[in-house]
Amino acid sequence: MGQIKVEKNAGGIEGLYVITPAVHGDARGYFMETYNRRDMEEAGLNMEFVQDNQSMSIKGVLRGLHYQINHPQGKLVRVIKGRVYDVAVDMRKGSATYGKWYGIELSEENKKQFYISEGFAHGFLVLSDTAEFCYKVTDFYHPGDEGGIAWNDPEIGICWPEVTGEYTGSADPSGYALSDGTPLNLSEKDKGWGTLIGNLLQ
Repeated sequence: MGQIKVEKNAGGIEGLYVITPAVHGDARGYFMETYNRRDMEEAGLNMEFVQDNQSMSIKGVLRGLHYQINHPQGKLVRVIKGRVYDVAVDMRKGSATYGKWYGIELSEENKKQFYISEGFAHGFLVLSDTAEFCYKVTDFYHPGDEGGIAWNDPEIGICWPEVTGEYTGSADPSGYALSDGTPLNLSEKDKGWGTLIGNLLQ
């Protein structure tokens, strides 16, 4: 394989991949390939991307946990500025790891990428003052096809780093903060997501 190293089944969950690029640097700076279809195919990743997205978020912003119901997306995510804690939750009914989660820190320093196959809910928490987040997706955004899970669902039990606070029965972040006192910042939509059990019963 050429310019990437791929860790398959990250966290023991089939369908999650941590990708570490080869970085070529000297006194002038660095160069790396952020995507190479041939190398991906050699690693068993045959996805086809249809769209690239980029977002900027400030410290304490938590986006997620999101998925598309009828048009699931695979996502190849990375951070080009700052650092985030990125999380995927297995939503594939019948999967041996249904409801299990895996998280990884992505940063401009480690340059790692995380590929999340179709069938997972995804979200991230910004740990730096700002973060710029880039991702490729295997299907287009479909308005009205959005699903979500509460970021703090106690049944899933995600260990978000640097977060203090106690679950009070909803995804509302009131009473939660980072260890330096920065309050968590969620969209109104993300404050309203229910639990995994609630999704299963729908």
